[in-house]
Amino acid sequence: MFRLLCSFVFHQLMRWRIEGNFPFHLPKFVIAVAPHTSNWDFPIGIMVRSILRHADLKFVGKSSLFRPPFGALFRWLGGYAVDRNKNTNFVDSVVAIFNREPEFRLTIAPEGTRKKVDKLKTGFYYIAVGAQVPIVLVQFDYANKRVFVADPFYPTGNAKEDIEQITEFFRGVRGFHPENGVG
Repeated sequence: MFRLLCSFVFHQLMRWRIEGNFPFHLPKFVIAVAPHTSNWDFPIGIMVRSILRHADLKFVGKSSLFRPPFGALFRWLGGYAVDRNKNTNFVDSVVAIFNREPEFRLTIAPEGTRKKVDKLKTGFYYIAVGAQVPIVLVQFDYANKRVFVADPFYPTGNAKEDIEQITEFFRGVRGFHPENGVG
């Protein structure tokens, strides 16, 4: 029922569409979603995940989201809390989850914030490299009301060139607040 409600709201009321396909034949991958410029990105992501059948997609969020009264809801939706106040080795922790789980598909906003950023954070990239999994690049394109899913990107290990290519994929895509887009 929730899936049907999400599909109706997303497609009929909001008039958005999903283009491309998630590679669900792959048991593990990192999903990099950008631009992340608004709190509205989260419900759009939840709707997309709900519309897709067999989409067990996880996400990370700042630890303050996982406190009462909404913490249980975010965990139920597949969330993992990230403590951004401590100097923790987040990348290694997430790589360990990938290594432990037979299937794990993690969604990350590579900007790390809804504010304007000049460059992407690289944690998502190093998680994919460390876990030896591909990255699925996803655009939240508010100008064209679409979620665009690219084919899997396999990191080469040349971080500089790979990040430039990934940044270029997101450049110019209009988020909810276009002034906060990548680059």
